[in-house]
Amino acid sequence: MAEELSYVLITPYSIRKSRTGGIVARLLSRSGLELVAGRMFAPGPDLLAELSAATVTETDERHRRTQELIRDYILKKLSPGPDGVRQRVLLLVLQGEDAVLKTRTVVGHIVNERTSGETIRDTYGDYLVENGGVVYFEPAVLAAPDAETARRHLALWAKYSDSDGGILDEIIPFPAGENIEKTLVLIKPDNFRFPNARAGGVIDLFSRSGLSIIGFKVHYMSVAQAEKFYGPVLDVLMDKLREPSSKRAKLAVEEEFGIPIDEVTEKQFGEIMGPIAGRNHWESIVQFMAGTRPGRCPAEKRDEPGTEKCVALIYQGVDAVRKIREVLGPTDPSKAPSGTIRREFGQTVMINAAHASDSPENAKREMDIIQITENNLQPLITSHLS
Repeated sequence: MAEELSYVLITPYSIRKSRTGGIVARLLSRSGLELVAGRMFAPGPDLLAELSAATVTETDERHRRTQELIRDYILKKLSPGPDGVRQRVLLLVLQGEDAVLKTRTVVGHIVNERTSGETIRDTYGDYLVENGGVVYFEPAVLAAPDAETARRHLALWAKYSDSDGGILDEIIPFPAGENIEKTLVLIKPDNFRFPNARAGGVIDLFSRSGLSIIGFKVHYMSVAQAEKFYGPVLDVLMDKLREPSSKRAKLAVEEEFGIPIDEVTEKQFGEIMGPIAGRNHWESIVQFMAGTRPGRCPAEKRDEPGTEKCVALIYQGVDAVRKIREVLGPTDPSKAPSGTIRREFGQTVMINAAHASDSPENAKREMDIIQITENNLQPLITSHLS
């Protein structure tokens, strides 16, 4: 069966209630589909008008009533509030065989007939009927009922992806005088080796910061980007590994050749081996993030997207850099406090689940390197639908 694209739209209510991570975890682990794109949107009136009009297609009365309920929800809950502030939604695009049906199965039906938590809507949605009428309706996510509808809706999201989507840094109102920052988080490739709940779990822990997600991008870092991104780490590693390299070289020579090594020679070993060991470790980091070691990457392929997937998120709020770093934990997972992301999901100092910027200045530098404002959703959808 040919691969399809499907989508899930996380609603403003789910985002406000910090349910994004739980939804992502359930979606990826239960569907087995690949997350191929994601983008934050603040829908404007034109997008909402076209999306709501494209929602009601059924002639069967029962299914049509459900679609009308969704249409009304779109027009009411996705529209700007009384203060004119637009709502945030997150569009996730998934790919795989029979993707639309698999997505619908994980999402569940609009009508909450179960309370087992088996589907996303079992857990996060609400549907309350009194006296034969729906008095409260929160679907948690929106998804297409069939492949043709998915294609129509995805075409609309692609059409408005520049005008209504991107980094929503002017959407959320904050009190005057607060230290409002933006910071970058990268959910690293070790979370995407196979469809699982790890990426969603990482996002869920970051929700403890009380910050708001305003940007989302699926990214394949090139070797050139990884070199630049981790460039400042190279000199640190070269210097940090001088002493341990000198001690290891001293022991190796003494054990292998039986020659005693004095302090001066030991230090010289460090001056030689430290930079070599540091660069080797640095190249391993680049390979982990991009899929290829810099020394083995042909010049003509340095700027091509790598083979390793990560997800970039932009968080905004008061003291965002510090709050995110506190939830993330130190580089070495074995030294991270309980409840931090690296303690929960990290394995080694390199395979440690996520990266977060350590200053507002570095956040800006790192966002620029990975081209966080790039719209890679539109070409993906257009290519698939053509």
